[in-house]
Amino acid sequence: MTPAVTAADLIAFETSIAEAFNAGQIRAPVHLSDGQEEPLIEYFKQVKDADWVCCTWRSHMQCLLKGVPPEELRNEIMCGRSISLCFPRQRVISSAIAGGILPIAVGIAMGIKRAGGSELVHCFIGDMVGRSGIAFECMSYAHYHGLPIQFVIEDNEISVCTDTKKVWNHFKGRAPWYWQMDFRPNLVTYYKYKSRYPHAGAGQRVQF
Repeated sequence: MTPAVTAADLIAFETSIAEAFNAGQIRAPVHLSDGQEEPLIEYFKQVKDADWVCCTWRSHMQCLLKGVPPEELRNEIMCGRSISLCFPRQRVISSAIAGGILPIAVGIAMGIKRAGGSELVHCFIGDMVGRSGIAFECMSYAHYHGLPIQFVIEDNEISVCTDTKKVWNHFKGRAPWYWQMDFRPNLVTYYKYKSRYPHAGAGQRVQF
């Protein structure tokens, strides 16, 4: 589907959440996005209403692009559920556990295949999780079992506050095993972005 949500809409929404968090109105962690509006909008042009979108703890933009009403999303965030947003009606699921969304997404894709459905699962993960064992296993399983799933690696070059390149001490661009594996085309989509927000919060220390 071609989303009606624009880059300006996404930026404005995250800015409003950042302001609310810094004002002490959200008494729970928030993880904000910035700098990835255009890649996400472009990717979501292929996402259909019946498809599933599986996300990490940083999923505000994915929710909006999948059709979650902004006020409904904002209410969930204000209630403290920014890192675990789930909207079954729009087929959006997220997990606050690093790598936790991967087996969930693979399980949904397996269920679709067994039921003979035509839906597709779109699983978003960060660059550090994308280099983990669970990512390799889930991508390999999905490929060799022909599951209806696509993985999207969003690379901001950090894991929490750690430079991902320094952790692995080797890659340029994608992690080497992505191109060494004989995966089917489009199984893994990759893009890089830079965010003005820290890993958590909106740049101010907030005491509750």
